[in-house]
Amino acid sequence: MSGLLLASQPPPLLYSPCSPSVPPVNELHHCFVCPSSSSPVRGIPLQYWGMFDGHAGSGCAIMASKLLHRLIRDRLEDIAHLLENTSAALPICLAKNGSPYQVAVKKGANATQDPEDPDAISDPSIRFHMEKAVSLESLIMGVIENAFKQMDELIEKEKMSYTISGGCCALAAIHLMGKLYVANAGDSRAIIIRNGEVIPMSNEFTPESERQRLQHLGFLRPELLGNEFTPMEFPRRIQYRELGRKMLFRDHTMNGWAYKTIVEDDLKFPLIYGEGKKARVMATIGVTRGLGDHDLKVYNSNIYIKPFLSCCPEVIVYDMSEYEHGPDDVLVMGTDGLWDVTTDREVADTVSGFLSCCEPTDPVRYTLAAQDLLMRSRGVLKERGWRLPNERLGSGDDITCYVIPLAGPAGPETET
Repeated sequence: MSGLLLASQPPPLLYSPCSPSVPPVNELHHCFVCPSSSSPVRGIPLQYWGMFDGHAGSGCAIMASKLLHRLIRDRLEDIAHLLENTSAALPICLAKNGSPYQVAVKKGANATQDPEDPDAISDPSIRFHMEKAVSLESLIMGVIENAFKQMDELIEKEKMSYTISGGCCALAAIHLMGKLYVANAGDSRAIIIRNGEVIPMSNEFTPESERQRLQHLGFLRPELLGNEFTPMEFPRRIQYRELGRKMLFRDHTMNGWAYKTIVEDDLKFPLIYGEGKKARVMATIGVTRGLGDHDLKVYNSNIYIKPFLSCCPEVIVYDMSEYEHGPDDVLVMGTDGLWDVTTDREVADTVSGFLSCCEPTDPVRYTLAAQDLLMRSRGVLKERGWRLPNERLGSGDDITCYVIPLAGPAGPETET
């Protein structure tokens, strides 16, 4: 393997984790993957921001905030020799030592055997016609996805020895080799504000947005429903006296609705019940992706909910080299407490309006912009509770938000 490892130097404070009474589970970490002391190479700069919104306890969020960036770093170090040579095609296979899988051909022979794999086809003239071309970007995406899965496995393993309570939604941003990778598992979200334009960088994963995936799993493995739930969705709960009548329904194969004759099995509680922020999986949890929750059960039953919860993030990539970014172009990351009461457009207008009133060289302008955004989402305490300027209810949830510049003396674009 090449001696090149991943390295980074810490930028100044250009992010803003701010919220009144935020529990300690929402933490930010930079990932500094440094070369070994014996390595003379400079390395590849990497920057990392993580946001972990815990529920039913802080143990899972704290563990993830301490370890996820390390898992990503370690997996990237495994492929550092591939990151070094961006012009070469990725090898389909790697040898046991991590180097590209290549076999020499002896003179006078059409094929020779690889000492590591006697059954391997070693003639370079024999090619597989259906080989897929895999980009370096997709390889990095896979590294991040596998790091999330490994993090979830570690939480499950460690909870046997330590008290690791609850679960958490995880949102991470990784800046590497001129691209920004935003990985989301949960209902936290991120957007890019570029020249006033809003670019969504994540999606919420809720019982409504993942209805078909959940229903399909319940259809394939009905034993997970514990004879208490039905994967079918109906507009409301069915009453016993409605047996034999036709009612609107939809299952995992449908986006629209149709009528079906009600049978006794339809009287079970729906797998997904409720609407909007009140939608729940098995009447218990309102998010469908995240880390932890291995012990979560339906109330007063022995039915585990974890099989329906995915730890796999959605990774969206933004190529920063394709655009010229100004000092007001930023990445905004926030927990659901922010997005529940504020739209993408409102966030963009608030942040852009605040930054336009600040000096471009002000080192705390992004911190103050995040604080202003948070306070606007919290609202003002009035007789009828916390209220926004339009008299809607302010956010009652804890809020963490980061405002991260995409350009500037020490922004993510600068590699030092």
